[in-house]
Amino acid sequence: MRILVMNPNTTASMTASIRAIAEASASPGTEILATEPLWGPESIEGHFEGYLSAAAVLDRLTTIDVPFDALVMAGFGEPGREGAQEVLDGPVLDIAECAAQMAMLLGHSYGVVTTLDRAVPQIEDRLRTAGLLQRCASVRATGLGVLELEEDPEVTVKAVIATARRLIEEDRAEVICLGCGGMAGLQEKVSAALGVPVVDGVAAAVKFAEACHELGLSTSKVRSFAGPRPKTIGSWPLSTHLRDAR
Repeated sequence: MRILVMNPNTTASMTASIRAIAEASASPGTEILATEPLWGPESIEGHFEGYLSAAAVLDRLTTIDVPFDALVMAGFGEPGREGAQEVLDGPVLDIAECAAQMAMLLGHSYGVVTTLDRAVPQIEDRLRTAGLLQRCASVRATGLGVLELEEDPEVTVKAVIATARRLIEEDRAEVICLGCGGMAGLQEKVSAALGVPVVDGVAAAVKFAEACHELGLSTSKVRSFAGPRPKTIGSWPLSTHLRDAR
């Protein structure tokens, strides 16, 4: 099968990191394609950038000329997933929901380590909407911005471990979820330091995508995620108009 992994921001180096963990997690015979939007914010740290990213991701999906069987959206709780479910026939997996679902198979409660404190309410809202917040012990922030995660890997690992330790010791979390696509690949170091399961959302989403494909399952189209009704949408897709204007 072929899985498209979509980094919701435009930072190519982060796409490369996400691609690496996706490829390492994929089964033999699974091909990973990884990309990012053609326009939009370089990182997502708030509602404004999140909604811009959602539009940019949906725009990018209209330009992909290679068929794929499933989409993994590699932003932790990003908006736009439901739109992708409407326009695509294959399953669409969000790494926040996949990480939480996987974590709940491994312990009574889970905690999420994320970037800035302003991301905490957004992640909580996403988990609440998905019906996954009840078993979340807490969402805690490292204080590192999304782009800062790549600046000094040693500092990032220490910050994630320190934050995760508080989730375990103070909030009684039994499993840790890495709450940002930019943290992809850190799960082994964090788990070794703390002695608890650590779930990388990209890896979890890849495995869920493979399971859906092997079971012949996809998004229900009978109601909530039926395809968009035919109508005129001005200047859409936006990337085509931007290209023609140059």
